[in-house]
Amino acid sequence: MKNNLFILAFLTVSITFSQEVFQRTVILMGSRFDFSVVANSNVEGNNYIDIAIEEITRIEKLISSWDKNSQTSLINSNAGIQPIKVDEELFQLIERSIKISKLTNGAFDISYASMDKVWKFDGSMAEMPSPESVKKSIEKVGYQNIILNKENQTVFLKLEGMKIGFGAIGKGYAADKAKALLQSKGAVSGIINASGDLNAWGKQPNNKDWMVAIVNPLNKTKVFSWLPIYNSAVVTSGNYEKYIKFNDELYSHIIDPRSGYPSKGILSVSVFTTSAELADALATSVFVMGVEVGLDFINQLKDIECIIVDANNHINTSNNIKLKQENHD
Repeated sequence: MKNNLFILAFLTVSITFSQEVFQRTVILMGSRFDFSVVANSNVEGNNYIDIAIEEITRIEKLISSWDKNSQTSLINSNAGIQPIKVDEELFQLIERSIKISKLTNGAFDISYASMDKVWKFDGSMAEMPSPESVKKSIEKVGYQNIILNKENQTVFLKLEGMKIGFGAIGKGYAADKAKALLQSKGAVSGIINASGDLNAWGKQPNNKDWMVAIVNPLNKTKVFSWLPIYNSAVVTSGNYEKYIKFNDELYSHIIDPRSGYPSKGILSVSVFTTSAELADALATSVFVMGVEVGLDFINQLKDIECIIVDANNHINTSNNIKLKQENHD
């Protein structure tokens, strides 16, 4: 449903201070994770990154729908059969996901995993799928059919064949958890970038804020604007590498779980707030809502901002973002 793209960049500087920035890139949760941690020594820096990797690996084993031994897979395999008791951590993640579904009127929905794949973005589609096949593809989608029992800590999917997945929230959640753990271990500053789901804390060793780049979706070597971030998260979602075109209309790989049709009119969405988990879910939601509805929605939320690059490659921002734009002609 969501393709988190590595179109956010962070800026480091030549270090003349006692602390340094230690970096590592690994593949976790099927995606690229870039770690940058400020530390006093190579041993300390690498130890912090090892801790973060271990935490994200733990989370992946819990929430992955691809791992047949995960609690998420157990929930899915018992859809329409029986409730499944899960760890409190997973229960609360699902509970928060449902709250976001309600907030977004279903634009975000972890039961999107139930969708039949009638849209293909590999170049093989020659015509639009029929309205009947699209309608049938979402028959088992609907967060209202995820039944939680708080007392027993169980999750039940009402419909046989129904599935949940955390592709639109999981990496943000993992980045949040890894950041919190590193802070508890004494890491004063760093960035965790999960393929566009970025969470930063503290400052660079020269006491300057970390910087993120809003990149031109049609040319990733061109930067629209640099923005400083301090103790906050930024998540960018984009569609410009996976889409199809019919009758000169561009259709994103990000599908509206309510209608079964691809979202239209947006190339990328960047959401800024304190939680990468929330920003992750909202970036997908805004993509589905479209420019006008998406901006109106974000403008009603406290301490959340967004930047939308529309299908015409124009920048649209929520009320409290002021960009000093680069020349991108």
